[in-house]
Amino acid sequence: MGLLTGDGLWTAGIFMAIFLLLVDLMHRRQRWTARYPPGPVPLPVLGNLLQINFQNMPAGFQKLRCRFGDLFSLQLAFEPVVVLNGPAALREVLVNYNEDTADRPPMHTVEHLGFGPHSQGVILAHYGPAWREQRRFSVSTLRHFGLGKTSLEQWVTEEAGCLCAVLTDYAGHPFSPNTLLDKAVCNVIASLLYARRFEYDDPRLIRLLDLLKDTLEEESGFLPMFLNVFPMFLRIPGLVDKVFSGKKAFMVTLDELVTEHKMTWDPDQPPRDLTDAFLAEVEKAKGNPESSFNDVNLRLVVSDLFTAGMVTTSTTLSWALLLMILHPDVQRCVQQEIDEVIGQVRHPEMADQARMPFTNAVIHEVQRFSDIVPFGVPHKTSRDIEVQGFLIPKGTILITNLSSALKDESTWEKPLQFHPEHFLDAQGRFVKPEAFMPFSAGRRACLGEPLARMELFLFFTCLLQRFSFSVPAGHPRPSDHGVFGALTTPSPYQLCAVPR
Repeated sequence: MGLLTGDGLWTAGIFMAIFLLLVDLMHRRQRWTARYPPGPVPLPVLGNLLQINFQNMPAGFQKLRCRFGDLFSLQLAFEPVVVLNGPAALREVLVNYNEDTADRPPMHTVEHLGFGPHSQGVILAHYGPAWREQRRFSVSTLRHFGLGKTSLEQWVTEEAGCLCAVLTDYAGHPFSPNTLLDKAVCNVIASLLYARRFEYDDPRLIRLLDLLKDTLEEESGFLPMFLNVFPMFLRIPGLVDKVFSGKKAFMVTLDELVTEHKMTWDPDQPPRDLTDAFLAEVEKAKGNPESSFNDVNLRLVVSDLFTAGMVTTSTTLSWALLLMILHPDVQRCVQQEIDEVIGQVRHPEMADQARMPFTNAVIHEVQRFSDIVPFGVPHKTSRDIEVQGFLIPKGTILITNLSSALKDESTWEKPLQFHPEHFLDAQGRFVKPEAFMPFSAGRRACLGEPLARMELFLFFTCLLQRFSFSVPAGHPRPSDHGVFGALTTPSPYQLCAVPR
């Protein structure tokens, strides 16, 4: 069969254009209904992809919210999307309709990792038996290995002590705390997943964190979203390996840790950690093709828990130290409360939190102000739902603008400022408004929330018990404006840590 030339090429081109326009119109039909949320007019085929500000999506979505209201629609190529804004709409969808909005849209960019019907990890897993099985397993196993118990508290406190020992070497000298915070928090999740601790100068730990950083950069911005809505481009030979080289290398490193673990695993002994517990479930599930306990899913579950359990907490702690050097009066009040409740000798414990309302308020305000995961993970409707008078059809992708709740003007007195009093009543007691949802809400709320809350309190109080932090002499005052990416991170900064 010869190649098309001349008139044949024109005919094929016209046919393809008409075909794409018909597909585009078919996917836009729901926008023509009177009760579908309004939104900007999409371009043919591309939809609103070129109208999204990928450099600062929270600011871009805020402009669209001002124009169209708390519920507005987008079209990402052929995928219909509704963006939810404000605490009322978010809570109605995530809590009241938790069963109908708990599904995830397909993420084609993770298929090369082995994502399949019975290997979906936890975070991106479709709502169904496999997700329930892994969610139940992860929560119960984390509890078994210390979550909510003094054993894990002691592990976190000991790691905080190691971190403080390293900070002592920097006493009086400017430094960036981010890498050290990453290593300390990484050791906590490594204790739960692998029952091991890395020394801070361990080459494997350094490489693991470097690859994780590369992975987060690869997963943010325009290109991953483009490839998810146009998955046919992922079939271009070599493209996945080039675009997601960091993720591939990161997974290989995690695979090496699992392989080493298998060599020392004794099924006749009690499990040492979550990996052992998963391997035991794999043995039980042999012969059951419907089980989500298999070797491929082990790497995805471990990757999900490692990434989610490390990056968010260390980033929040980095924000906490930045905000302490920018607000020394707040830092002094936290240290005064630490001195009164804990003193300078005893290590902090979770039981202290109930007697430290101001410190608790400061930690929550750090989470609110830093707003490190502005949109959470996308949801998908499994049936038609009605929200605030609008009809959202089955199969619609939902983007939960958590930032709009954390910065809601009707809830917070100073939504764009760091103000710990947001979480204190007139008597100085700790209060938590419903609009505070950095871990999302409903059926798919972050399963690592209890661990994150424990780490934030223990690391933060240990650090401020031992050190006073300040802007280095001669250095400009750092900015409190975040850098939007896979997470909202602080602008680069340095500080001084002086032993108290």
